Amino acid sequence: MELHLALDHAGDLTAQIVHQIRDAIQAGRLEAGARMPPTRLLGTQLGVARKTVTTAYERLVAEGWLHARVGDGTYVAEGLARKPVRIAAAPVLPPAVQRWMAVRTPFLGPVGGARYAFQPGQADTSRFPHEAWSRCVRAALAAERQRPPGPAEPCGEMPLRQAIAGHIAFTRGVQSSPTDILVTGGAQQGIDLAARLLLGPGAVVAMEDPGYPMARALFQGLGARVVPVPVDGEGLVVEALPGEATMVFVTPSHQSPLGVPMSLARRQALLDWAARRHAVILEDDYDSEFRYGGQALDALQTLDRHGRVVYLGTFSKTLLANLRCGYLVVPPWLMPAARKVKHLMDWYTPTLTQQALARFLSEGHLLRHIRRSHARHAQRRARLLARLHGDLSPWLEALPAIAGFHLAARLRVPVASDALMAVARLADLELATLDPFYATPPPTCAGLLLGFGAIDLLDIDPALDRLAMVLSALAPEPARVV
Repeated sequence: MELHLALDHAGDLTAQIVHQIRDAIQAGRLEAGARMPPTRLLGTQLGVARKTVTTAYERLVAEGWLHARVGDGTYVAEGLARKPVRIAAAPVLPPAVQRWMAVRTPFLGPVGGARYAFQPGQADTSRFPHEAWSRCVRAALAAERQRPPGPAEPCGEMPLRQAIAGHIAFTRGVQSSPTDILVTGGAQQGIDLAARLLLGPGAVVAMEDPGYPMARALFQGLGARVVPVPVDGEGLVVEALPGEATMVFVTPSHQSPLGVPMSLARRQALLDWAARRHAVILEDDYDSEFRYGGQALDALQTLDRHGRVVYLGTFSKTLLANLRCGYLVVPPWLMPAARKVKHLMDWYTPTLTQQALARFLSEGHLLRHIRRSHARHAQRRARLLARLHGDLSPWLEALPAIAGFHLAARLRVPVASDALMAVARLADLELATLDPFYATPPPTCAGLLLGFGAIDLLDIDPALDRLAMVLSALAPEPARVV
């Protein structure tokens, strides 16, 4: 590896080499124990005599910066103090940087470390079919060897787009052709892509309140004006939508975070509103493949007759979050521009992952994994509901939800969020609250977001026992349930 040094050949060359190597060591560019280039090689690279480099090395060894090993070479000495690199702050931050700095980064928690944690947004991955996935990856690697050189299609590999179209038609009734599918690096990139496509600085985007905070923060960072719209027992209140909204971000199948599904009447009203206003609806269908009863409602995209819905899906909830693979179903009129945005964002999603996932879907592994996981999730959900409707009911009101991996529960008594989280941690219990989902966080804790996908069934009762202990300590006189 070539050592980067820049010499001014008009001055003392030995002193320049000594000075620059010393600075590189202090700044950390040359790590302790790193082997220095041989003197002959470095002299050739720098265009100086070998003797000049040898003299510089000898001086650095004498000063303790380098260590010579007889017959082995010269190395950076161990235990040297590093000089901190100071970068002067910009006197005035550019407006875009100021905007991003002002965005409140959501904390959805919990982050781990406690013995018990109701982590939202996480499915059970303990029985993920790793052997099947490994076979699909090996097959994808073999296929990659045959790929001609050059960039891939920004919208995604056609085998994966075909597999996704078939999967969502079967599981969600979404009507699409493979050419309507755009593969993304997770759902968050799908939201980012739609926002870059449809919103500019000052544009208005409407979203549920409470609603997904990562989307809200992203829209704000891009300079859009986010207008919160209330949610009731039927979902988003369409009558409260701002007339100037360019885009509506909504989670109709399993409202995030409350869990209520949007009624059919509201769905139709929202579609009619978007058609009249020439607005686009971004439908985030993030975890509705796991259902536990109730009437299955069609996706908004299925009911759309005007091409106003962009459908967002992800494999993070059904497979592994670290795969970072999601997709958009884009109306044909919008796809050329969406393809261009994707191309400019990251050119294309890694093809190896796409090819492996295409095979995984087409061979039926995902559907089998969902069926096997459903029973375990249903057991945990049932146990959690039994306690919420039982001994925890004086403190918590479970909100109705028929899909997903979490339950929302409103607090019946006023409790400060900070105090609740702090006391819970003392009990080795990590909790997530509903507060970050509100555009304006409430003065007291709005409730809890109890994820049951990543907690073992046998841990639910001990964890809820600790939650009852925490709540009784903070609110010794709970509300009476009638």
